[in-house]
Amino acid sequence: METLNAAELLAALGHESRLAIFRLLVEAGPDGINASAIGEQLGMVPATLSFHLAHLSRVGLIAGERESRFIHYSANYSTMDDLIAFLTSNCCQGNACLPKAACCDTTEKRRAKAGVKS
Repeated sequence: METLNAAELLAALGHESRLAIFRLLVEAGPDGINASAIGEQLGMVPATLSFHLAHLSRVGLIAGERESRFIHYSANYSTMDDLIAFLTSNCCQGNACLPKAACCDTTEKRRAKAGVKS
């Protein structure tokens, strides 16, 4: 991942509403949830929600898929995984300094722990 791309992703997550949306979609799992459910759970009006969803979609952190009249959103786990790998690569010159992330300090280890095949 390029530094500019990582900065763009982090900037998108740097807003309280977008971070809340992204965390909700991560918790929802690969199936995701529709926009109206996101709005209800986070107490956001449709126009504001739409603005933030568009921003997260534009940078590639989430994806939306139309299902009849509704749009179903889900987190883009591959992008999230790449960002985490970028942030933790070569951390502390290879020494274990992040106890919560030690078991998952590379993309391969995180995917293996989650049971995801590369």
